[in-house]
Amino acid sequence: MGNPDGFDVPSALDRAFNRVFGVLLGLGLGFRHNRLLEVRGRRSGRLYVTPVDVLAHGGRRYLVAPRGETQWVRNARTSGRVVLRRGGTREAVTLRAVPDAGKPELLKAYLDRFHRTVQRFFPVRAGAAVADFVPLVARYPVFEIFTEPIGTSPER
Repeated sequence: MGNPDGFDVPSALDRAFNRVFGVLLGLGLGFRHNRLLEVRGRRSGRLYVTPVDVLAHGGRRYLVAPRGETQWVRNARTSGRVVLRRGGTREAVTLRAVPDAGKPELLKAYLDRFHRTVQRFFPVRAGAAVADFVPLVARYPVFEIFTEPIGTSPER
């Protein structure tokens, strides 16, 4: 943590793990909350794919970027749309950035739920109070997921 660009660069091991895990998700394996996020590059138009954890909280769904301002975050902000995929199931969704005021509760829920895989990206421990997340909100992009029919997604 602490990268001036606001992004924790994945190690070679992290990149290799994400590739292998991505293949498994593409085959429909993984936990219920795991998806492959597909988004077009904002400049290149190339399709990028990365594994993500979908947080279900308060009857809504969210994406949190524990590494900060990643490329998928920047691309998703530009397009506002992504596809969440697992096996043969594809879901085109619209993303809306959650304002900083709404993030502390979601960051806590995310860390509490997925602490085994994301604790290393947070300077507070799982189980910390919501107030402990207030100073961290600018560091972690959070998006609410809105479902839309797959036919309305951008061309593939």
